[in-house]
Amino acid sequence: MIKIIQAQYLQQRILRLYFSDNSFGDYDLQPLIDRQTELVKPLQNETYFKELFLELGALCWRNGLELSPSNIHKKLAEQQQLHYETKVA
Repeated sequence: MIKIIQAQYLQQRILRLYFSDNSFGDYDLQPLIDRQTELVKPLQNETYFKELFLELGALCWRNGLELSPSNIHKKLAEQQQLHYETKVA
């Protein structure tokens, strides 16, 4: 099961997410925010957006919004935005 192990705010609504399989990618949440659902509306506020946290490997905000790490990983892979860290011996 894929988990997000680190989330780093980059700019605007883009996060660099690091996954438990040594992959990472830059995830743009603007398309999700553009849907204007009740749970994502608060993410329009940059201060609130930056208050994200990880819980059991999922991307979360205090209003109860929780994004599946597996779905994010899959989307990044489909968009060819998923990269793998190379280990140096």
